[in-house]
This record gives sequence, C-alpha cells and structure tokens, in this order.
Amino acid sequence: MSNERLNDTSPPELDALTAAPAHHRLLMENDRVRVLETLIPAGERTAVHIHRWHAVQYIHAWSDFIRYDGEGTILFDSRTAPAPTIGAALWSGPYGPHSVHNIGTGDLKVLVVEIKEG
Repeated sequence: MSNERLNDTSPPELDALTAAPAHHRLLMENDRVRVLETLIPAGERTAVHIHRWHAVQYIHAWSDFIRYDGEGTILFDSRTAPAPTIGAALWSGPYGPHSVHNIGTGDLKVLVVEIKEG
C-alpha cells in the first residue's frame, strides 16, 4: 500500500476542512490518522477541495451524488454503480480537486478515516 500524500504541492486552502468546511467536520486527528465526518444534505454541492490521503470510508447514510473535477467535468455518477449498504466500509485513494453534488433525496453521510502513514 502506498502511503504517499496526494498533491504535496497543492495549496493548503484546498484541504477539505478549509475549502469545504460546511460539509466536513474534524472528529479527531493525530500524526497517523485524521477522522472526518462528511455530511452533504440533499441538493447541496460542496466547494472544490481535496483529500490528500488514502482512507477508509464508513457509510452512515447514502444518497445519489455526482463527483466533479475542479473544472466541473463529471468524474463519477453514483447512479451508474450499485449503492453500498449502510454500514459498509470502503477503501479509497486520495482525491484530487473535486466537488460533490448530492442529487438524491436524503443526506449523504460518511465517516472518513484518512491514513497519514503506514
């Protein structure tokens, strides 16, 4: 497993907590992990931001969404993939500049445990 950070040269203001604080809340952080709660209510879209590290994502509530890159091009539409079950844990790599638009009718709520080192 690579534990390299994404975009070490990316401006710190693109970090999820700085660029999209309305949708990301810090629950805990130390030198090895950072735990975020991501909550995107129905109809809302996050500001463009990044996630620098690999992460485990624990699904609390699911809603369809579209992920866009920093220029607004669609990267992923959740309607084209099977929805994970509530309580599922998923592995993800770092995410470059992106925004997420909740196009569903419910909240999208994910606990994100970012791994800073192996």
